[in-house]
Amino acid sequence: MDLYQLRLLRELGERGSLAAVARASHVSPSAVSQQLTALQRRIEVPLTERRGRTLVLTSAGQALARAAVDVSVAMGSAEQAVSQYLQDPQAAVSLCAFNSAGLTYFGPLLQDLSGEGSPRLICYDQDVGQDDFPALTADYDLVIAHRLEHSTPWPEATTVLPLVREPLDVAMSDRHRLANAPSVSIGDLIDEEWVSVHDGFPLVHALQAIAVHAGQPLNITHRINEFSTAAAIVSAGPAIALMPRHTSAPPAGSGIVLKSIHDLPLARRVDILCRPEALHRTAVLQVIAALRRTSFSA
Repeated sequence: MDLYQLRLLRELGERGSLAAVARASHVSPSAVSQQLTALQRRIEVPLTERRGRTLVLTSAGQALARAAVDVSVAMGSAEQAVSQYLQDPQAAVSLCAFNSAGLTYFGPLLQDLSGEGSPRLICYDQDVGQDDFPALTADYDLVIAHRLEHSTPWPEATTVLPLVREPLDVAMSDRHRLANAPSVSIGDLIDEEWVSVHDGFPLVHALQAIAVHAGQPLNITHRINEFSTAAAIVSAGPAIALMPRHTSAPPAGSGIVLKSIHDLPLARRVDILCRPEALHRTAVLQVIAALRRTSFSA
C-alpha cells in the first residue's frame, strides 16, 4: 500500500471531508479523491461511503485508518533511526585499501581516530586489478584505490575523492651500475631485468609505456604484486622494478635506491572511492578528513 494514500485515508477519518483533507494537504479535492480511489483498488471491501453529500469511512476504512496511524508511527521511528545513524559520529566505518596503501594509512588513521567521539574504523585489504576497485564500494563504505595517471577514469556512477598524486620511480640495488646517477633515462633501462606486477594491475600499463618508449619489450624475469617482496628481490640482485615514491619507499638501510625517469615521468593517482550515499554519514566524512590529514604530499 502507498503510504501517502494511507495518510489521506486517515486524514479523511479525522477531518471529516474531502475539502478539509485537500486544504490540509495543499492539493485539490479531486487529487485526494483520485488517491483514495487508487487505494480502494487494492482493498477488497469498501473503505468509504456517501452519507448525503459527505464522503465518510466505512468500518473497514476506519480499521485501515487506525492501522495507518501505526504505520505512520513506525515510519517516523524508522526515519529517526536513519537520521541518528547518518549523524552518529561514532558509527562504524569500513575502509578497504590495496596493500601498500593499507600499510601507509591504516596505522596513522587508527591513531588519529582513537579519541573519544571518533568513528570506529574497520580495516580491510584487497589486492585487485584496477577495473575491480569500483565494485568494492558495494561491500565497503570507503575504498582506497589507485590507477595510472593517464589511464581510463573511474566509472561515473562511482564517487571519486582524489587523495594524492604519487610519482613512480625505478627501484634498484645500491650496488647497481646506475645507483649513483641522479636520475635515469629510458635508454638506460632497455637491457635491464625487471620485476613486474601481474597482468591487470595498474603498474603493468606503466611498464608497457616504458617498453613503447624503448621500442622493444622489457626483459621481465619476476612477477610479484607485493612491493615488499619485490623490494627483497631488487635488493638481492640485478633486477629493477617500478615502485611508488611514498607508499612503498624502501626504508633506510634496505640496500635499495629510487631513481626518477627524467624522459618519461610516471605517476599514479590514489583516490578514495565510495557510493554517493556514503557521504551523507557524519562518521564517513570524519574518516575522509582523517585520510586527508594523514596523506603525504606529492
